[in-house]
Amino acid sequence: MPPTLTPFNPPLGPQPPSTALYHPNQVTLALKEHVFTLSGDDFTVKTAEGLDILQVKGKAFSIRDQKKFSDMRDNELFTLSNKMMAISKSFHGTSPNGTANFEVTGKIKLMGSRSVVTFKNASDGKDVEMEVKGDWLDRSAEITYQDKPVAAISRKFFNAREFFGDKQTYFVTVAGNVDLSLIAACCVALDEKENES
Repeated sequence: MPPTLTPFNPPLGPQPPSTALYHPNQVTLALKEHVFTLSGDDFTVKTAEGLDILQVKGKAFSIRDQKKFSDMRDNELFTLSNKMMAISKSFHGTSPNGTANFEVTGKIKLMGSRSVVTFKNASDGKDVEMEVKGDWLDRSAEITYQDKPVAAISRKFFNAREFFGDKQTYFVTVAGNVDLSLIAACCVALDEKENES
């Protein structure tokens, strides 16, 4: 049973509020990873009800890990890139015009995983710092802002059918009025961090 999350007001995220990326009520997303594609790790992002939200395509043969996030009309929202020279694996999201939209910075922690997500909030211009804490032993993570839950992530343990079908699935319950593309990027960053360990 997904947790009940309170909507954010004003909306929370680096992308300008839109009906495509912000839902007024909480929504559960399903991110499916396709690891054996020519372009690298690709993801499909849908609601649990099957509504397409985003496309995520890995860029093959790039110097650093990059993934392009696009809406369903193939308009690029941002590219998520691995930050080189970081002590702990970190990422930045850059929009097509070259401005940095957000950063996901890994923090060293003995048990579990911890990251900080920073961005300028599109709806009110404030600087935002969210915390992502997880435990990949039980395949879960929570994203909070000022101790208020933003999203809850769980990862299905793969079964034989998923393994041979090259898919891992993440389920993410996101509070209302939160940028879905940002939360999807946090999941992809966690997946990349876990793949390196």
